[in-house]
Amino acid sequence: MERRFDIPDRNTIQYRRYNAVGRQITARLKTASENSDPLTHFPASVNDVFGHVLLDVGDRDMVGITIRNQVNQNDKPIGINFRRKYQLSADVIWSVFEKVSQSNSRFDALDTLVVTLHSVSMPSVSGKTRSRLRADRSP
Repeated sequence: MERRFDIPDRNTIQYRRYNAVGRQITARLKTASENSDPLTHFPASVNDVFGHVLLDVGDRDMVGITIRNQVNQNDKPIGINFRRKYQLSADVIWSVFEKVSQSNSRFDALDTLVVTLHSVSMPSVSGKTRSRLRADRSP
């Protein structure tokens, strides 16, 4: 299946000290084909963009997303607070996206969107394994 968006620009910054990665992509949604329904094409396209952005992120990682319109710089960006990836569902993304798009008179579905994702890899705390403790003891 063909992707419903183009990515003309992408940038990745790694913050090693904080175990964090920042990814920014510029996504341009494609128009619906003559055979498809435009009302279902737009949500599917946005879901595909988010799926692409979240592809390399672990389920336990903390994720924060900012979406802004590249064309109109005066608009405030859409922000989704940091949460674990498995807590970031399509419903959460769409509820924030709908609130901003309804309140913004200039928002156009075919504008170029700049999606910035910050992810922090959370360490897993497992402690010492039991077999290691036995090996360290002297009889």
